[in-house]
Amino acid sequence: MADRVVSSVDKNDADFLIDLGHPLLNRVVDGFVKVGGVGVLHAATQDATRMLLQEETNKHSLENSVQRVGKEAMQWGLVAGAYSGVTYAMQEARGTHDWKNALLGGALTGAAVSLTDSNVNQDRVLKGAITGAAIATAAEILRNLT
Repeated sequence: MADRVVSSVDKNDADFLIDLGHPLLNRVVDGFVKVGGVGVLHAATQDATRMLLQEETNKHSLENSVQRVGKEAMQWGLVAGAYSGVTYAMQEARGTHDWKNALLGGALTGAAVSLTDSNVNQDRVLKGAITGAAIATAAEILRNLT
């Protein structure tokens, strides 16, 4: 079997859980659903562990657990959806897929997440943007090493 050269078009053709007919929407919704599911598992395992260590579990603690699971699923999903959408839009606008798209996507997503904090100020938004940019850029560089 001959080696096949993968073009940028082939790299963009991915399997999505839900096909909405537009690549940007597909990526946003796909990121939201997949990473939102990870958020559900994360919160559920933390709450299950906490409940196992408690002597008593009541209706109120179960309601709080369900609310926390839903909140974390939304937060994780929104972060992934926003990041996927911004990086895809940057890729389409610039015509290339590189670490710069991840840098801007991470910065915008980090800033947006910090805006959801109850105590918003400029320093937190800037720290969120820098942290998001650093993590996204490092992940992109590491992913391209292999």
